[in-house]
Amino acid sequence: MSPSQPGLALVRLLQLASPALPVGAYTYSQGLEWAVEEGGLKGEPAVGQWIGDQLEWNLAGFEAPLVVAAMAAWSAGDDERLARLNGDFLASRETAELRAETVQMGYSLRRLLTDLEVFACQDGAVDRLAAPEEIAYPIAWAAAASSWSVAPTDALTAYLWSWLENQVMAAVKCVPLGQSAGQRLLSTLGERIPGFVAEALASPEVAWSNFAPGLAIASSRHETQYTRLFRS
Repeated sequence: MSPSQPGLALVRLLQLASPALPVGAYTYSQGLEWAVEEGGLKGEPAVGQWIGDQLEWNLAGFEAPLVVAAMAAWSAGDDERLARLNGDFLASRETAELRAETVQMGYSLRRLLTDLEVFACQDGAVDRLAAPEEIAYPIAWAAAASSWSVAPTDALTAYLWSWLENQVMAAVKCVPLGQSAGQRLLSTLGERIPGFVAEALASPEVAWSNFAPGLAIASSRHETQYTRLFRS
């Protein structure tokens, strides 16, 4: 990307965070569908609590700082650390469907990026992206954000917003909630993102944690749920 094109990094980031990104994110609910089926999420307040807790304890506490570290490793050419971060994230997925989700989305994003000329022009980027046999979605996402010179603060804000938007849209479909309720949830929960970004940027690796037993239980139960709209 040419430094003479101010604003292009933002354009690339919007593309990366768009619901139109063909990685299949809309097919996953990350346990939310089972929580609805079980009867625990019957309205907007309960849904907001569920999504907000996941955003805080799972995304902001582990996934977001891992994205920051992966971006730094991509920029520094530290393939050894990238491999370790990728392995750590795959190992952190507590159920088969959560692991399959990140592997499928990582594969789809890697395939897209290798097809995009704006990514392929980065020296060695495609070869490095193709190195892991299985690549977790946050690692592939960090590759694009780093190669497109997106600032870490902006990248994390977009990453968390994209996840939040997908979760709210899943709730709108399966609770169901109205569109206005969905927008209220995005507005309220979105206000928390800047604080989570600041925490993630300052979080040392020793403090990372994705301890969320409710999510693990919901995902496990979802794997054998009789009727499903979502793949997780």
